[in-house]
Amino acid sequence: MKCRRFRVLCFLGVLCVVCGSALPGFTLDRESFTFTSYDLAVQIEPDQHRLGVRGKITLRNDSSAPQKDAVLQISSSLDWRSIKLIDNGQSKPVQFLTQPYASDIDHTGALSEAIVTLPQPVAPKGTVDLEIGYEGVIVLDATRLTRIGTPEDTATNSDWDQISTDFTAVRGAGYVAWYPIATESANLSEGSNMFEALGRWKTREADSQMSVLFESTRKSPILFSGTPNLFAVTPEEGMVKVCAFSMIRPGWNVPTFVQADYTKVDVKGASAIEYLPGKEGAALSYAEVLGTLDPLSSALGPAGIQVAQSADPDAAPFASQGLLLIPFKPAASNGDRMTLVYALARQKAVSPQPWISEGLAHLAQVLDVEHQYGRKAALEYLNSHQSMTVQSEKPASRETEHSSSSHALTNAADEVYLQSKAMYTWSMLRDMVGDVVISSVLLSYHAMDDKDPAYMQTLFARHTQRDLQWFFDDWVYHDRGLPDFKVESVFPLKRARESYLVTVTVDNLGTAGAEVPVMVKFPGGEVSKRVEVRAKSKGVIRVEVPKPPLEVTVNDGSVPESDVTNNTFSVQPTQPPK
Repeated sequence: MKCRRFRVLCFLGVLCVVCGSALPGFTLDRESFTFTSYDLAVQIEPDQHRLGVRGKITLRNDSSAPQKDAVLQISSSLDWRSIKLIDNGQSKPVQFLTQPYASDIDHTGALSEAIVTLPQPVAPKGTVDLEIGYEGVIVLDATRLTRIGTPEDTATNSDWDQISTDFTAVRGAGYVAWYPIATESANLSEGSNMFEALGRWKTREADSQMSVLFESTRKSPILFSGTPNLFAVTPEEGMVKVCAFSMIRPGWNVPTFVQADYTKVDVKGASAIEYLPGKEGAALSYAEVLGTLDPLSSALGPAGIQVAQSADPDAAPFASQGLLLIPFKPAASNGDRMTLVYALARQKAVSPQPWISEGLAHLAQVLDVEHQYGRKAALEYLNSHQSMTVQSEKPASRETEHSSSSHALTNAADEVYLQSKAMYTWSMLRDMVGDVVISSVLLSYHAMDDKDPAYMQTLFARHTQRDLQWFFDDWVYHDRGLPDFKVESVFPLKRARESYLVTVTVDNLGTAGAEVPVMVKFPGGEVSKRVEVRAKSKGVIRVEVPKPPLEVTVNDGSVPESDVTNNTFSVQPTQPPK
């Protein structure tokens, strides 16, 4: 049953809707406005696969010029019904043109775009409030993946978003534009184009807020990747389930809602397992694993997450703020454990800086592997991400300082690049300063105080005597590329006590510096020491070994490199004097 009140509100609000293409020669800046606030009422009708939304949004002009046209985009499976301008508390209909807009930022591969003509231009940093209404269906659709050649099964395991009678799960921008967004076209077939467009959107939404009131025709629990707002709400006609939530930074947190016939199992540390009928045994297995996890520093305190079972047993897991969707196996696997570690650590490492939250969440995975299987296994896990880091890196030579800064971790738009490089950055910091300092830094970190890109560096300076300015310059504040270490020379010197002092010179041919381990092998063993080698510089280290050295290697895989073919130097045996 449709909500009659919603339909009346939507249709009465329409002044002018024109379907078709934009006028020739019309120049449109789709990314001029930032969506700073969402206040939405969302009606879900699972039996009809339908979604109806009404509410208010606030836009801020972040361009350098006044803007008279604003762009609002939703999934192509949804239709615009009403857009009004809120002026002095009064809602006034505005003219808007609707058109389809190709973009893989939505699972359908297209958006329903409304181009809104405002009565007056909005000055730079000025804001405008709009009252909106739209509705439509959200069904399983993997068009954006299948049209680039992805097998259908693989595509639907990735794009599993849908509203249905038995299971509803819908993720936000980057999957389904169920709330208004505005981006330039994103294309999965054009390299990193899709991820960069999505990253720009997330960066612009860094300080945004969202409040959502969900109403559903079914009584099943509704989960959301945000914080519940506990207040009484009377359902509208035909609605039996009402839940209210709020969220900060909806860009990076990806607003996601789920509704299914879940049963809940509580886990210590404020976490919970939500499982589907008949899956209690699997749920208890996941609850047991989750209850043993305490990633990063235990002194940070508990961080609870909702772990909800996906209906598709082959669905790709997905984590957002406080919510993890994952298919349950009869017993949690090592891969599932890694996913749980990531989701839980991400909840602990809350930060307005994505390189901090994402980097620490992935560092937690490295630490968990090391805790379970040792340092060698942790290095192998890091190495499995090295090719991704190298491929996502831009060329080492930068045309301008601006291009170097715009691709820095503090400004990174490409999510793949951000996650892989941030993981290595935090892993290298840990190797340089140790676990005790990392724990101390995290304990003194306060997300509300993080208003300067250098805030984290100041915390490291407070807890260590090391000068890490060069490291943050190369790896965080700028994108200087990657190191390229070469063992330039090895000079062993036999000492009186049957030992050898080996002098190793390491040349860094790359454009970023790092502290890197140097391993000297000898018959029956190996000795390792670390050396700091800045970009385009050399570092010298002396290592004492008990027997003649056989081989010297720089880098054990803990530092990403652009070229690892020149990391090993074979030591020729010295001839005794005649």
